[in-house]
Amino acid sequence: MSAYEHYVCPNCGSQAFSEQKKHAAERAEDADLKCNACEHTYAVINGIPRFVPRDNYATSFGYQWNIHRRSQLDSHTGLPISRDRVFGVTKWPERMEGQRVLEAGSGAGRFTEILVGTGASVFSFDYSTAVDANAANNGHAPNLNLFQGDIFNIPLARASFDKVMCLGVLQHTPDPAKAFESLAAMVRPGGELVVDAYTRSVISVLQWKYLLRPITMRMSPQTLYKVVATATPPLIPVTKLLRKLGGRAGARISPICEYSHLGLPDEINRDWAILDTFDMYSPAHDHPQSIADVSGWFSSAGFVEIDVGYGPNGVIGRGRRLEA
Repeated sequence: MSAYEHYVCPNCGSQAFSEQKKHAAERAEDADLKCNACEHTYAVINGIPRFVPRDNYATSFGYQWNIHRRSQLDSHTGLPISRDRVFGVTKWPERMEGQRVLEAGSGAGRFTEILVGTGASVFSFDYSTAVDANAANNGHAPNLNLFQGDIFNIPLARASFDKVMCLGVLQHTPDPAKAFESLAAMVRPGGELVVDAYTRSVISVLQWKYLLRPITMRMSPQTLYKVVATATPPLIPVTKLLRKLGGRAGARISPICEYSHLGLPDEINRDWAILDTFDMYSPAHDHPQSIADVSGWFSSAGFVEIDVGYGPNGVIGRGRRLEA
């Protein structure tokens, strides 16, 4: 069985590839993947097929996740934060042997770690080089298929997944509705799709990130990260106090993120604060959505059992593809 037999050429749709190994001086896990139909070539670096250009609009995400590779893993924090979010949002069972699951936008693999633990056959991708961090964290799992791909042109067979999940990603794409359509096409009849997106509201528009992004978006990831890493730690005690006095609304007065209320140890909370504050100001795209928007996506795609509401990261949407 070829390690690449599951993939579809993004250029022509063919499912026939030839692997061309690099010469002996290079790493054994590096190769080129050549489409036998259109002869388009894709790099395989560190054992990971790359179906997109290395530099793209998600470059800042690759930068942050390769610095904070382990920060948000449950196995690192010792807390079930990612586990609770996955199963709380999706409502999926904790054992899924025999099922195919697609995760879009893996980052460093905090949710991948949970999904591979279900026993499902997991296909996980990111548009950025965050896949390298995910490989370092979860590449040992025999049921993980990891690749770097484009959410608008996923290199896998359509209607072939029992479950598709995309958390924390859609708002950071150039066109969230179109990205949703691409994900919906991957769900088999009777399969399930779960997504979330930042909430669009009058209050959300007044957040610090939308006031400062016109400035921070002009900075290189390296420069912005230095600013965030310097400015964030001194503001953590202030943000804790604001949260204590005013709850979540109070914490939003601060221009940074911090998560001590989740029970994180101080050092890990510091890492999360820097990571998520950078994540707040660095993306090239930030397009929040309403409940009506997400509900409309599911309806237009022909899903049933649609359930859309508010969750831990904004608007959550769940639906099932109508049986054939």
